[in-house]
Amino acid sequence: MKKAYIVMENGRVFEGWRAGAEGNTMGEMVFSTGMGGYIETLTDPACFGQIVVGTFPMMGNYGMIRADWESSGAFLRGFVVREICENPSNFRCEGTLDDQLKAWGIPCVCGVDTREITRILREAGSMKAAITDDPANVDMDALRAYHADDAVKSVSRNDIGHFKGEKSRYTVAVYDFGVRASVIRALTDRGCAVTVYPAETLAEEVLAGKLDGIVLAGGPGNPAENAQIIENVKAVLGRVPVMAIGLGNQILALAAGAKTEKMKFGHRGANQPVKRLSDGRTFITAQNRGYAIVKDSLPEGAVLSMENANDHACEGVEYPALRAFGVDFYPATGSSANSTAYLYNNFINAMGGI
Repeated sequence: MKKAYIVMENGRVFEGWRAGAEGNTMGEMVFSTGMGGYIETLTDPACFGQIVVGTFPMMGNYGMIRADWESSGAFLRGFVVREICENPSNFRCEGTLDDQLKAWGIPCVCGVDTREITRILREAGSMKAAITDDPANVDMDALRAYHADDAVKSVSRNDIGHFKGEKSRYTVAVYDFGVRASVIRALTDRGCAVTVYPAETLAEEVLAGKLDGIVLAGGPGNPAENAQIIENVKAVLGRVPVMAIGLGNQILALAAGAKTEKMKFGHRGANQPVKRLSDGRTFITAQNRGYAIVKDSLPEGAVLSMENANDHACEGVEYPALRAFGVDFYPATGSSANSTAYLYNNFINAMGGI
């Protein structure tokens, strides 16, 4: 195996071994917690422009499974792991993580102390980093200036897509800010005919479709950088029920008059505890975000419905007068009454009931 290096913008250098694709890269370095779920993380459009550090000691142990992809490919800039499994064991396995990273063209570094890197990011916050064959050749000024431009446009579809379940009772428009495939499945499984629109589709075009509801779905980057999208969301509020997820929740908040802010190191992984404030119940959620709604900026009439059990960051807001609500995590997609799947059911009920 060839040597590879991680160069962080604070000057720290980590030596490891190259896996995945050849080549050098740079991006915002973030960490993702959780023992599994690396397939969903790697294929989540919310990872656009990022070098993702997996905190679990081994990645790739159950291989790659195409049916579990959340999009058509990978949008991250690089992957960092302590150990990459060369011989996965899973009856659904269709190939190795290393081979898939090569196919995607995503560089990976393994054999580094991911716990130490995570500690640095937790204490100093997310920062820029480079993956390179030669740390002496990294342009530190360019590294510190790196920014993932046009994040939402880069991951959004360019055409309109249509998805139907076996029995479609409701017509739902999904604004694609980086929607995950599981969100679309959750809607079609609940009797929705889903039309997915490019991120900047004008509100008039979307509303012309005789809709029952709108979903603002997922995505990467700073929500405040999407001025046209925010204006479009303003134009649809109050017209039909709206459900917002991840970046969509933050864009919904901006459209309603609230503010957002960058988090120190974000919430990424499959084990983020979220407390429902109405009854104190806590759910374990999957998240992939680096921005949060400023709770004190919520407009009159907005109700803070959920917050993170660790850092008390905003996790959910309801806007009763606008018939809208949103959460910063990915709701569970199954039918369990004990999971956050009830949020999809709430959306269906707002449109007329199951």
